[in-house]
Amino acid sequence: MRKSEYALWTLLVLAVLAAGSTMVSLARSQTATAANSEIYRQLDLFGEVLERVRADYVEKPDDSKLIESAINGMLMALDPHSAYLNPKHFRDMQVQTRGEFGGLGIEVTMENGVVKVVSPIDDTPAAKAGLESGDLITALDKEQIQGLTLQEAVEKMRGPVNSAITLTVVRKGVDDPFDVKVVRDVIHINPVKYNAENDVGYIRITTFNEQTTANLQKAIEDLKKEIGPKLKGYIIDLRNNPGGLLDQAISVSDAFLDQGAIVLTKGRNLEETQRSNARPGDLTDGQKLVVLINGGSASASEIVAGALQDHHRATIVGTRSFGKGSVQTIIPLGSNGALRLTTARYYTPSGRSIQAKGIEPEAVVEEELPDDLKAKAASQNTRGEANLRGHLKGEDEDSKDDEESGSSSYVAPDKDKDTQLQYGLDLLRGIKSVDTEAKKKAEAN
Repeated sequence: MRKSEYALWTLLVLAVLAAGSTMVSLARSQTATAANSEIYRQLDLFGEVLERVRADYVEKPDDSKLIESAINGMLMALDPHSAYLNPKHFRDMQVQTRGEFGGLGIEVTMENGVVKVVSPIDDTPAAKAGLESGDLITALDKEQIQGLTLQEAVEKMRGPVNSAITLTVVRKGVDDPFDVKVVRDVIHINPVKYNAENDVGYIRITTFNEQTTANLQKAIEDLKKEIGPKLKGYIIDLRNNPGGLLDQAISVSDAFLDQGAIVLTKGRNLEETQRSNARPGDLTDGQKLVVLINGGSASASEIVAGALQDHHRATIVGTRSFGKGSVQTIIPLGSNGALRLTTARYYTPSGRSIQAKGIEPEAVVEEELPDDLKAKAASQNTRGEANLRGHLKGEDEDSKDDEESGSSSYVAPDKDKDTQLQYGLDLLRGIKSVDTEAKKKAEAN
């Protein structure tokens, strides 16, 4: 081929390639335009329905509530954990994750339409004012509580630091109701409770907020000093812990690991894959660990249990966990609150997704129900992730997963009758051992 013919042939090839590229780009553009047109058509439909409702509904609707409900409806169609947080709910979420707020310092529940004090928290305004466990609060600033939900009553008791509130209290053994004036202060929610069980350190983590890792470190230090050289190991109780902050789950896992992956998160795009690794240094100096889980252990709790299980760092005891293996990102929307959106799945170090499946313990130990609760056994079971309508599908999920999802969430209030705790103590003391075959089965799952 002569030089001039070669040059002409090259130009023709380039022209064909350019034309092909243009055709692909045009096809993509047309596809994108078609998709956009469909979205705009649907938005026109939404606008038409909205105007019909505003114009013709039997009562004048609240426009802001209509829009908020529409947004929530869209997000609920994705999965149960995506939601719109209006400004108030966004502030409440921030309070929970910070672990501190302006309030009184009492754990409460609702009983017969009034607020019952479960326990005053040490060194808080409520404790200093003399409130006692079992007290019934019937009015707040002379306004009756009857008719309020527990959440509404709690919100009224919270408020600016140094502001006062008057509680009307009914106490067993005292004839007449009496008033207690309490001045609000900064209340710190301690997510870690601990004590020495003779030669074993018992640590219960109730949630993963901004205080969790720091409080865990203090718990380990205190237990080391209290128990001394006879320390046989630690029980980490994650039962009924609903989860919380991902970074706290990672740092709590890191506290017990010297190296290796802790968790992998994978979004829709490959470039969004992230891997978190342990740093050198085990706060327990390699002491034996037992982790307690049940049907109420979810999300961040499962990240910790899965990481310690995969690294053979702890023996997992209890019942199958909840199975929430998705990551939610909080996206602030300025003065309009925030969007909580599911953006990734997480995987244990060995690559297991526990979405709609859960963590299976090496030692499956059912908590023994008292006789009065045996007839209501179903009410003590937590519905697992696979039972939630519209849940994000797990890998290889089938109907069998749905049937098996959920397990007991009951925890005996008396430690001596706490079957799972006692089993964990016996493991650490060498009185019991986990069956090797059962262990292999749990690891395979």
